Amino acid sequence: MDRFISAEVFIETVARGSISAAATRLGMSRSMATRYITLIEEWAGARLLHRTTRKISLTAAGEEILLTCKELVALAQEVKLKGSNADGVPKGLLRVTASSIFSEYCLTDLLMDFLKANPTVAIDLQVVDRVTNLAEDGIDLAIRVTKALDPNLIARKLVDCPSVVCASPAYLAAHGTPSSVGDLTAHNCLTYAYYGRSLWHFRVGSNDVAVPVSGNFSTNEASVVMRAATSGGGIALLPRFAAVDAIAEGRLVPILDDVEVETLGVFAVYLSRQKMPLSLRMLIDFLTKNLRT
Repeated sequence: MDRFISAEVFIETVARGSISAAATRLGMSRSMATRYITLIEEWAGARLLHRTTRKISLTAAGEEILLTCKELVALAQEVKLKGSNADGVPKGLLRVTASSIFSEYCLTDLLMDFLKANPTVAIDLQVVDRVTNLAEDGIDLAIRVTKALDPNLIARKLVDCPSVVCASPAYLAAHGTPSSVGDLTAHNCLTYAYYGRSLWHFRVGSNDVAVPVSGNFSTNEASVVMRAATSGGGIALLPRFAAVDAIAEGRLVPILDDVEVETLGVFAVYLSRQKMPLSLRMLIDFLTKNLRT
């Protein structure tokens, strides 16, 4: 087992460029990761890494051993997968990632329902407002809300995600209500770094219209855009699932109801259709059936 963990630490160290980064990724101390590197070098009978204060690089022996370690880890994962699927009972840890606003408003409650129905499964939800690399970050499932998913990714569409343009009653009272999408250029628009930072897209009649927007506040945290809008900071383009309660309570007012705001899609992204744990397949099916936006 120690040799297998050593192989994992060695692979992560090379991929991330440092023992410290590998230790963080694998949830262990730097000193422990260093001991595993020493162990695999003793196992190989050769120095595998050139280490300086600035970078790590592979020796000639390290390049060969890296390939062997990857084969070893892949074989171990295949054995684990076949074992976990054999009895038809979902089990094991699933690492899932999603944006903060989607996790808060749509995902967390569903994950709790799934875990209640499948007590031998555990979920580690990583909340990040950026696109992650599933292989490098060890993610089993990424939930992405987007209009343009990379066609090279393996993904399944879960549901459409409509959006709404809205602002607080206080902002509209002070600055007026836009009557057309072009009026947005004269308003303070609150923007999200990963979507619609400078252009908001609409369908007006039979035409697709991209409107340049700007304002005094932008953030990389989608839920903060929501908070800024309800605080009267400006006009926001929000997913309807996040704004619906605030609209019902009167804290936000939808505007431009006569135009169609670009609809996004919610996608389940994963690494392989063939080597999919039963627990992952069941979770994706569960989300497809129960997710509402």
